Amino acid sequence: MKTERRTLNKGMRVLITGGAGFLGSHLCDYFIAKGHQVIVMDNLLTGDLKNIERHFGNPDFKFIKQDVTNYIHVPGKLDAVLHFASPASPFDYLEYPIPTLKVGALGTHKALGLAKEKKAIFMIASTSEVYGDPLVNPQPETYWGNVNPVGPRGVYDEAKRFAEAMTMAYHTYHKMPVRILRIFNTYGPRMRRHDGRAVPEFIAQALDNKPVTVFGKGLQTRSFCYVSDLVEGIYRLLLSSHNAPMNIGNPNEITLKHLADTIIKLSGSKSKIVYKPLPVDDPKVRRPDITKARKMLKWEPAVPLEAGLKKTIEYFRAGK
Repeated sequence: MKTERRTLNKGMRVLITGGAGFLGSHLCDYFIAKGHQVIVMDNLLTGDLKNIERHFGNPDFKFIKQDVTNYIHVPGKLDAVLHFASPASPFDYLEYPIPTLKVGALGTHKALGLAKEKKAIFMIASTSEVYGDPLVNPQPETYWGNVNPVGPRGVYDEAKRFAEAMTMAYHTYHKMPVRILRIFNTYGPRMRRHDGRAVPEFIAQALDNKPVTVFGKGLQTRSFCYVSDLVEGIYRLLLSSHNAPMNIGNPNEITLKHLADTIIKLSGSKSKIVYKPLPVDDPKVRRPDITKARKMLKWEPAVPLEAGLKKTIEYFRAGK
């Protein structure tokens, strides 16, 4: 795979589906800063042009408004196709259950076909949700998961599990180079207020001095990775020769009550925590085993939780 690595280290031309979203837009920034050309394809169902408008007019950047579940074509060479298109928050995939399933199934198929045609590396943005409500903690890539396929979260969980299966099928049958990225909870600027994920929800409530809503007793655990750390891990995985799934996330585990308390403190809020019943199939634990990433990519997160939260709170406070 040395030839692949050498090619990718020089001026790549990459397609990022879902590139107008929170994570996709940070990937755009990173790739362009590295001297690569970026094409974003997004139907703006949950993405926002303001996330990528800084690149408009840059000859190394192009935006295509298109639903990737339809036939997609990009003229010219592509070195990599990064399939990041999908609703990603609980509010979004509960509001758009069928588009979520379609982008995981049909969208992945179309993106894989394009990568095959271009002889490009394909990366699928999978998720820690493939582990469901895990019975082991932390979760290694070898764990098969504990997922309810017909529960309210099933549309997202199973879409990503299917996307992984299809990606691996293209790898084994067509001998395509693929990267299967299992993303754990990520946060940072450009998340949307009230999108249903803990960090933006807690920050928005705290800045408004409203009650901060914690489900259950707040003892369920999560691990939160700042977006710049995640993007670095993604880039290193792309440049690697690893075709099997890999966890990228922060292994430092905290309770959601601790997260809420920390956000209230850092934001100087007068908010109090209120407790509500746990949603159906809400995972009790979520923590990545990043042994593979540490060993193969020489990667681990560097941004402390409070430092990342301060930056995210500043973004929300500015009302961007």
